[in-house]
Amino acid sequence: MLIKYWPDRTKVPFMSFRVAGALFSMILIAASAFLLGTRGLNFGVDFAGGTVMELAKTDTVTVPAVREAMPINAEVNSARGTDGREIVVVKFGEAPPDLLGEDFKSLSEEQKAERASGATNELIVQTLSEKFGLSVENGDFLRNDSVGPKVSQELFTDGITALVVALAMMLVYIWFRFQWQFSVGAIAALAHDVIITLGMFALLRIEFNLTSIAALLTIIGYSMNDTVVVFDRIREDRRKYKKMPDREVIDMSLNVTLSRTLLTSGTTLISLFAIYFLGGPVLQGMSFALIFGIFIGTYSSIFIASALVLSLGMDFTRKTVEEVEGFTGV
Repeated sequence: MLIKYWPDRTKVPFMSFRVAGALFSMILIAASAFLLGTRGLNFGVDFAGGTVMELAKTDTVTVPAVREAMPINAEVNSARGTDGREIVVVKFGEAPPDLLGEDFKSLSEEQKAERASGATNELIVQTLSEKFGLSVENGDFLRNDSVGPKVSQELFTDGITALVVALAMMLVYIWFRFQWQFSVGAIAALAHDVIITLGMFALLRIEFNLTSIAALLTIIGYSMNDTVVVFDRIREDRRKYKKMPDREVIDMSLNVTLSRTLLTSGTTLISLFAIYFLGGPVLQGMSFALIFGIFIGTYSSIFIASALVLSLGMDFTRKTVEEVEGFTGV
């Protein structure tokens, strides 16, 4: 016997709440813009430059002890590694030239800029090795990644470029696939998702790095896929029920696709929650962005994209249908 957990056809009047949804979204966008302008993003080493070290936590290698031993300002925190062990994470920038020895002082400014990151890394490794008896050969330094300021700026620029290009390509695709009204709705929804997700990063001070950019690109693709499914159903129902008001057509289409949206999002969220809780600190930022993005993307496909299409109007005349379908008599 087949048990149904979801009714065949719901009758939720989504478009009745479009004004409330628009106000809610404007509040979220304004709050996100305020947070981004005042607090900013917590850039990781990928974008801010500097070094990240991870040390196995022991009786002697603790957060207070490492923080006290550091010869320069550094951010020292505890975390849990991918294997479940507790680790000490150390993040720092470049050391002042006075601490890097006489050889470093004799270099030209260009040479100093090139070697500052490596020289600082050597200083910290030497300090921790002398203080705690750590050794690179013994694998005591679980991670030691450095990114120079020039490379970090290039990575940031490339990441932003990738986001802009993705949004532009989505705009072109929707414009040709549907109508300009749908294109405006889709891009508004995508921009809405990205801005609010960035605002959440700023609010919670989650590290923003290359994996975060990958998460944002994934959110854009996931949200667009959901929006295209809804738009395709709206277009189909609009052609089928020509005398039905636009508002009722959109409500009907949203209810038809609702079960698909919730089931797809639900199964994806199960995997993402597993990654967030079990994947370690390296994957937490990315998995959090994806979890939040799926929620906000599902919301925006209904109350932003579809609501804007209703406000801008649809025009599927016989001429339009013939051009799209490629034959007459539709």
